[in-house]
Amino acid sequence: MLNFPLIHPDILRVLGRAGHGSQILIADGNYPFRTTLGANAELVSLNLSPGIVSATDVLAALAAAVPIEAAAVMAYATEGPYAMAEDPPIWGEFRDILAAGGFTEPMEQMERFAFYDAGRGRDVALAVATAEQRIFGNVLLTIGVIKPD
Repeated sequence: MLNFPLIHPDILRVLGRAGHGSQILIADGNYPFRTTLGANAELVSLNLSPGIVSATDVLAALAAAVPIEAAAVMAYATEGPYAMAEDPPIWGEFRDILAAGGFTEPMEQMERFAFYDAGRGRDVALAVATAEQRIFGNVLLTIGVIKPD
């Protein structure tokens, strides 16, 4: 029995084989995994029904399990039908969860198609499909190192 928040066996298996510089993609219910999954990524689908499991639930479990060196989000449009005037509310939750896990750097914002390219990169070891319904609920994490005491 495990005594910490992350207990999913497939996620633990992938993380156990990942290392410094490996990446983890957590994506919302709108993410096109079928056409953007990288060759080295293992897809774990946690999208049971709308909103269950959320991207923030997954991020919280992962932030408690691995050191995070970098985090990137998909930038929102500032023009057109999906334009937004300010950061999506979920980003504030991402920041809070990351800070609780010890990561306090700014999240990098990547243009949509650049984010898809990064999400299919060779360093992505794990891709988690969530049922997140909030828009821009995608985050790409880079695993850091555990520093010696």
